[in-house]
Amino acid sequence: MPTNEQRREAAKRKLDRQLARRAERAKSRRRYAVAGGAAAVVLVIGVVVLIVTLGNRHQAVEATPKPSTAAKPAKASSPATPRADNEVTPLPVRPTPLPASVDCQYPVTQQASARPVKAPMAGFTSATGTVPVTMQTSAGAIGLTLDRALAPCTVSSFISLAQQGFFANSPCHRLVTNPGLQVLQCGDPTGSGAGGPGYTIPDEVFPQLTYGRGLVAMANTGQPDSGGSQFFLIYGQTQLPPQYTVFASISPTGLEVLDQIAKAGDDGSLEPSPGGGKPNQPVTITSVDVKAA
Repeated sequence: MPTNEQRREAAKRKLDRQLARRAERAKSRRRYAVAGGAAAVVLVIGVVVLIVTLGNRHQAVEATPKPSTAAKPAKASSPATPRADNEVTPLPVRPTPLPASVDCQYPVTQQASARPVKAPMAGFTSATGTVPVTMQTSAGAIGLTLDRALAPCTVSSFISLAQQGFFANSPCHRLVTNPGLQVLQCGDPTGSGAGGPGYTIPDEVFPQLTYGRGLVAMANTGQPDSGGSQFFLIYGQTQLPPQYTVFASISPTGLEVLDQIAKAGDDGSLEPSPGGGKPNQPVTITSVDVKAA
């Protein structure tokens, strides 16, 4: 049987072993805690580096200037690149030139002419050269250059109507100042938007035709070959399908006159369709002077 002294020694050794095991477990916990903390720090640093890297990459992409398309010619099948409000659009050029003369016909309509006039002489008409015209209005003179190579039948009709006094003392009945359609429409002596010369003009359009500031085009009813005497002067952004015959360009001083008319705005009486309204600054064509025909 162990003595009391032996029992005390055994109890002491057991306690020492327990204390040693506790110390070892505490030491292990401290190692794991340090390792876990280090791993967490490394993870946080990694995430921060990733965020900064991606952020810098995104900024670099956004900061890279996009290639400009202003200097590139638009493809024939693509919409025209929008132009600045004060940038003049060059007169279109036919992709395939017309022959020196073309056959022009002007069918009579059931609707009577707004004023007594004769249709231009039908038959072969010159498709070469330009014709300067001055359109005197109550707002100022608007110079035009008619282009026979672009629309010979339309030019012939316009000259004929001008020389017969069809446009004299007639109001420009519609102004549109909406984005995408900025025009002054004239050519109806009745001022109603329904008047015409009693005949129609064949469409002289082509798929590559586009519109913009400084051009003059024929209005129509929405049906093929339905143009007559009404035309629109384009002073700003205008996006239209190639269904309206372009036949003339506007002089710089003429565009200044149109800018002042547009600045005064319209009364909105034709909204929402066809759009715009009567000019707030009334515009009347007093005469159209053809310099040479």
